[in-house]
This record gives sequence, structure tokens and C-alpha cells, in this order.
Amino acid sequence: MSKLAPASPIEEIVAFFASGPSQDDVAAFRLSKGAQKHIGTLLEKNRSGTLTNEEEHELDRVMALNEVVSLIQARAQATRIQSLTSSAPANLPGA
Repeated sequence: MSKLAPASPIEEIVAFFASGPSQDDVAAFRLSKGAQKHIGTLLEKNRSGTLTNEEEHELDRVMALNEVVSLIQARAQATRIQSLTSSAPANLPGA
């Protein structure tokens, strides 16, 4: 069975988090090349002043969601590091 790609970067992010990813998956999450290209196109159109109202709204939503995803990734990474350091042996050879 083939897996259909989500229609937008926002839908891609929603689909990822709805899948119940692990902390490792969250920390490593990146948008697909297609979604990154779409965002790049929106950013270029924004720089040149040719965004439609709909594209401007989408870019605003993507940028806000990117900020939230970055915070979630930072928290996941910190939690991973904390769990690794708390599970490390207390008496290391040569210490």
C-alpha cells in the first residue's frame, strides 16, 4: 500500500505528530524536501512582494508552527540528554 504525501507543510507536521512519534523521532524530525521547497517558494515570493493573501496566511501559520516544533524538539532533546546522563553508571573507570 502506498503512502500519500500530505498536501502542505502544515498537514505534514500534523500527520507526523498524530503518528505518536518517539522522543528520538521528534528530535530528528525534518520536513520533506517537497515541503521545504514549498516554504522556500513562499519565502522568495514574500521577499519579492508577490505573495497572495492566502499564501501570506499560510506562511504566517508555517512560521508560527515552526517555532512551536522547534520548542518541542528542544524539549525532547533535553529530556533525552537528561535520561542518558541519569542512567549513566556513577563509577566510571579512571574517574
